[in-house]
This record gives sequence, C-alpha cells and structure tokens, in this order.
Amino acid sequence: MLSLNVSNETSRLRAVVLGTAISNGAVPAIEDAYDPKSIEHIKAGTYPIEEDMVKEMEAVAKVFEKYNVTVFRPKVIEHYNQIFARDIAFVIDDKLIKANILPDREQEVEAIQHVIQLIKPENIIKPPEEVHIEGGDVMLWNDHIFIGTYKGSDYPNHITARTNMEGVNFIKNLFPNKTVKEFDLVKSKTDPRDNALHLDCCFQPVGKNKGIIFRDGFKEASDYQYLVNLFGEENLFHITRDEMYNMNSNVFSIAENVVISEQNFTRLNTWLRACGFTVEEVPYAEISKQEGLLRCSTMPLIRD
Repeated sequence: MLSLNVSNETSRLRAVVLGTAISNGAVPAIEDAYDPKSIEHIKAGTYPIEEDMVKEMEAVAKVFEKYNVTVFRPKVIEHYNQIFARDIAFVIDDKLIKANILPDREQEVEAIQHVIQLIKPENIIKPPEEVHIEGGDVMLWNDHIFIGTYKGSDYPNHITARTNMEGVNFIKNLFPNKTVKEFDLVKSKTDPRDNALHLDCCFQPVGKNKGIIFRDGFKEASDYQYLVNLFGEENLFHITRDEMYNMNSNVFSIAENVVISEQNFTRLNTWLRACGFTVEEVPYAEISKQEGLLRCSTMPLIRD
C-alpha cells in the first residue's frame, strides 16, 4: 500500500506520478484545444511533436532516478494526451482527491488505476459533480492551502477556468484545520500572455520561505499582497509577462534545496542558485507550448 503524505510543495519527494507523452495523438483541431497557448501553436504550425515531448519527459524521469524517487507512469492510452498528471487528481496530507476534470479527459483517471489501487479506499475522495477543482490550482504550504479560482459569473463559458468556488468550499470543509485562501485569477481564452490557467502559472513556493510570483496573474491586488505579506517581498522572485507565458513559475521541487527547472529559464535559475538551490535543468520548452510545465506533469504522492 502507499502511505500518502503531501503537506507542502518542497519537502523531500519519495513517490510521484509522472505523465507520459507516448502515443500523444495528432495535432488537435483548434476547436478541440483546451487553452490559448495550444491554439497559438496549432495556428503557427509549431505544435510540439511526440518524439520531442517523450525526450523531455524522460529527462525528468532521469532526474527522479538520480534522487531515488519512486516514479509511477500512466498506462498508455493510444493517441491521447496524458502529459498533465496534476490535472486529474492531487494529494493533500493522506488523501487523494480526484478532480472533476473536463469530461473528455475521464480516461486519464482510468490510466492511473494501478496507482489508485495501492491507496486505502477511505483515503480516496471523489467530490460531487458541481465541485470543479484541478491540481494545478491547489498549492500546499503546511498549514495553508492556496487555491486558484475564477469568480466571474461567466465561469461556465471559460474553458480556461478550471476551479470554481464550490471547489474552494469543498476543500475548506474537508480540511477545517487549515487556512484555505482562494485567489481570483486572470483568465483569457484568446491571449496566453493574459491567462493564468492555474495558480501554478503565476505562483509557486520554493524552499522553506521563498516563492516565484507573477503580479498580474491575480485579479485582485489584495490577493497578490496577501502572498507578499506572508512570504516577504525579499523572498519572492517576480517574473515578467513573457516569463509567465514561458511558465517560469511552473518548476518542481524534489526537496527544500533541489528544484527541477527548464534549461532556458536563465534569470530564474541564476536567482535560485544564488539562493543556495541545486537546480536540475531539463529541456521542457516543447511541452510548455501546451500551457503546462514541470509542476503540471507531476503528481506527488509521498513527501517526507
């Protein structure tokens, strides 16, 4: 059995689900794309090819191997995108919460059934249908749970809005002893530079007290200020609009002092090293064309 344990983003990782790019399928039609960045690359003819994405994900698997992390991979579904493991379920403390994801993606949950079978049934939670919540919007920080959401009345019309207030309240009720704080995110169906698809597209903690943040990803200045007050201005690395577009806040921590990051994130990686982090650089630029990066394609199961 797996004894699930995840209470923050940065403690030493022991077990993780890493998505797969094998048999990823053809380039989607524009009307079938889930986000504006994918649409941009479909139109430009630069949508990533399977071979490149498989190589990128294997580079991450090698880093996990180096740090003796147990890695689970989804069962391959033919011609189907299974890269973003974070969307389909996520762990808080010892509970696995299944996401009510876009209906087209239900098969992805089936493909990790071999992992779910290793978890005590009472620790698997399936929220009611009206609750929308995806792992990219759920950020753990010990006694805090940060949740990205979209509060606009046009929520149902936004394919880029993935977590609703019912999702926030569901987590509040499930973890009454934690401080659950929601953040209203900026969404755009048309411009990926103005679309925080999930909270991890504009914020993520690293180490013990630091974080990467994009100020304009938050609709309310007070939400951004909340994080500045909590972490301290001097502990936050502010990314630019272009860096947000390239997913600089979507790195992944293996430990409090080890971060996997994209090799082109020069400014961020320099800052991380100056703060004393070991930075494991990997190529992930092709996968980023689908508006997801390292945190999106991993689902931690056990951290120390």
